[in-house]
Amino acid sequence: MAAEQPLWTPTQDQIDAAPLTAFTKAAGVKAGVAFSSYSQLHAWSVEDREGFWSLVWDFCGIVGDKGDKLLVDGDKMPGASFFPDATLNFAGNLLKKTGSGDAIVFRGEDKVERRLSWNELHALTSRLQQLFLSLKVKKGDRIAAMMPNMPETVAAMLAAASIGAVWSSCSPDFGEQGVLDRFGQIEPVVFIAPDGYWYNGKAIEVADKIAAVAAKLGTLHKILIVDYLGTSSDVAGTIDKAVALEEALSPFADKPVAFEPLPFSHPLYILFSSGTTGIPKCIVHSA
Repeated sequence: MAAEQPLWTPTQDQIDAAPLTAFTKAAGVKAGVAFSSYSQLHAWSVEDREGFWSLVWDFCGIVGDKGDKLLVDGDKMPGASFFPDATLNFAGNLLKKTGSGDAIVFRGEDKVERRLSWNELHALTSRLQQLFLSLKVKKGDRIAAMMPNMPETVAAMLAAASIGAVWSSCSPDFGEQGVLDRFGQIEPVVFIAPDGYWYNGKAIEVADKIAAVAAKLGTLHKILIVDYLGTSSDVAGTIDKAVALEEALSPFADKPVAFEPLPFSHPLYILFSSGTTGIPKCIVHSA
């Protein structure tokens, strides 16, 4: 049998220019050892966890204050605490880049195509942040979104993270009970949903589902309806506490986004298990 051939092998020039190569060199300087293989780098990463993760922070250019302590109770699992004194903001790190280059390219089947530059993403995030603050959303509050993967979803997540609110989302094709099984556990103050979505070339309306879900989420201050099918104002007009997102954003002009410094372990997302063996279980991620 012929020897198996790899599908692709990098050239030496590609290896030399790879970020991992640069990181390996930086790790060697920090450790005082010239690592000649990935296995050596890995061995150092688990032997000197504080040194490794401190280097990751610096090498990746994390925006924030690393703090003096890097690891507490490192041998406890669970119980280990990385960067217990650090403060940072997840959204602030994702929005380091500016300019006219593409930040998001969105295609909704063959019906919708949109591009947002980095500057446009900053602007939308800024206006959403101002909207959330006007709705009295504060650090630790939950914002729930039953949304497609579209630009407004990304910007709303970034706006939530910028002020320390906790983001949670699911797909708009979930059934009413599937949405409630998740969001009913987390007491959201804002619910974001589309006027509908495209599936296999067909427009799928979700107004009745939004109304049914919202009626059972007793902690909601506001429901924001995002335009995808062109009917957001009509949908919002049929649901208590609802407003079309564009209307809600109209009072707010673009200005620099303010990023709240938050502890390393501050909740960022609430995700969920599949729910195949009972009610979906909350899974909390930090920055």
